[in-house]
Parts: sequence; structure tokens; C-alpha cells
Amino acid sequence: MELDVTLDFEDYFPSMMERLGAEGFIGELCNGFQLLMDGERGLITFESLKKNSVILGLNDMGDDEIVCMLSEGDLDGDGALNQVEFCILMFRLSPGLMVDNNINSSRQWMEEYI
Repeated sequence: MELDVTLDFEDYFPSMMERLGAEGFIGELCNGFQLLMDGERGLITFESLKKNSVILGLNDMGDDEIVCMLSEGDLDGDGALNQVEFCILMFRLSPGLMVDNNINSSRQWMEEYI
């Protein structure tokens, strides 16, 4: 017997952007960063993401998955995410924000508010 398991992903970012405006949306992303970061380093580290993964509902996430998440957004190669890297990653992971007709405006909002 073969199971057909499909995950539905609801991308709320475009509606949040529309409702909050660019500045408000970036502010919410920054709030999310603050929630997940290591307070002493000011970065999202392996340890802080592992500790705070419960907040995301990802309590059973493995260490290798956490490493993959960090490496996906780590642009400067330091093994952690700063606020800019986190916001860029969130934009990249939102299919609704990365649609061709939104990509230039998304890039403009990122450059303007970060």
C-alpha cells in the first residue's frame, strides 16, 4: 500500500505585505529574527535555532535539518544568520513574493528597509 502524503504550504507573506505595507512587513520579519536569535551574539545560531524551534512548531527537527536551514541563508559563511541574511532568506522562501512580477519590487523593498 502506497501513501500519498502531500504538504500544503500556505504562503501568507504576500497578504501580510499587502496588509502591513513594506515597512510594516519588514518590521515583522525583524521581530521574527529577534525571537530566534542568540541574545548575546545577535545572530541566529545553531543553538538558538535548535532551542527556539519549539516556537516554530518544529520540536522534532533533526540537527542536520537545522544545519541545512542555516546554510541555506548563510551568505557570509560564518555559520549563523544575521538580520539581513534572515530577511533575505524569508523573501527567497516565499513563492508569492518571488513571482516574476513581484521580484523587482521585493528586491527594492529589501534594499530600502534593511
